[in-house]
Amino acid sequence: MFSRVANPQTVITAGKHAKTICTSAQRNAKVAVCGASGGIGQPLSLLLKNSPLVSELSLYDIVHTPGVAADLSHIETRAKVAGYNGPEAVKECLKGADVVIIPAGVPRKPGMTRDDLFNTNAGIVRDLAQAIAEVAPKALIGIISNPVNSTVPIASEVLQKAGVYDPNRVFGVSTLDIVRANTFVAEAKNLDPAQVNVPVIGGHSGVTIIPLISQAKPSVEFPPDKLKALTERIQEAGTEVVKAKAGAGSATLSMAYAGARFAFALLRGLKGEPNVIECAYVRSNVTEAKYFSTPLQLGPNGIQKNLGLGKLSDFENELLKAAIPELKKNIEKGEKFVNK
Repeated sequence: MFSRVANPQTVITAGKHAKTICTSAQRNAKVAVCGASGGIGQPLSLLLKNSPLVSELSLYDIVHTPGVAADLSHIETRAKVAGYNGPEAVKECLKGADVVIIPAGVPRKPGMTRDDLFNTNAGIVRDLAQAIAEVAPKALIGIISNPVNSTVPIASEVLQKAGVYDPNRVFGVSTLDIVRANTFVAEAKNLDPAQVNVPVIGGHSGVTIIPLISQAKPSVEFPPDKLKALTERIQEAGTEVVKAKAGAGSATLSMAYAGARFAFALLRGLKGEPNVIECAYVRSNVTEAKYFSTPLQLGPNGIQKNLGLGKLSDFENELLKAAIPELKKNIEKGEKFVNK
């Protein structure tokens, strides 16, 4: 049901083979990465440079971006790379972008929640959204900067104030939750993770992350205690990485993979490829929460169709009840930040 990282052969493969398959990209696409020099931004940019779906890669950060761009530009794939440094260059980077991916911000350290990042990252996302509103109002925007539950409402409010908001074009990238759910379920059932698809709905932190294991493909079952433990592991997997890195950062490589997977889904939708489906955190009327992640069908204008919740188990309905108040609080915090 859920789309993988384009076709792995067309994405990860470099060199001569990549050149022979470039023809499969039916349109030129410019992708801008804001926060390209960071721990997520660099590997994310590498994966994007490797994809025949990308013809132009525009990289922005406050430092080191020309070096990252020069390094990537030596890779023998067709995407042209340009690097832009500093706030005065951000609009130049964004001009004409079809897709903008935003991993900019500070990473989590041990003991920090995603909410602890709020003040720094909220300001960064607000300023980037303002620049997008001015020079790339039609771009599809994928926000990785945490806390996603609040930064997506921030970007939306800024775009709304600028008169260019289209709720079908603004996404919180929650793909890493799906990637983790697929991996952990596959490990538990001795399956190939590449063949497992678990929708994850709700938000992108703690109790707001709701893995729908009852809807997994292929179908799997767990006794109640195992299901609870597996769900909690998916919800707290980010903290697992933060602890393992012992102060050296948070999930960067897996997040870059997930961010690339989502960017490729957006690009395939832009091309008009049928049945491109990914979960993402978007403006929604599926629940009481104003923003909510569900499976989405993607197309040339972003969200083509919100596929909703599907049938939830009793256990998942309880998770949903616990998630909604927390989500509402996170959303309100983001909106207040812009409107204060």
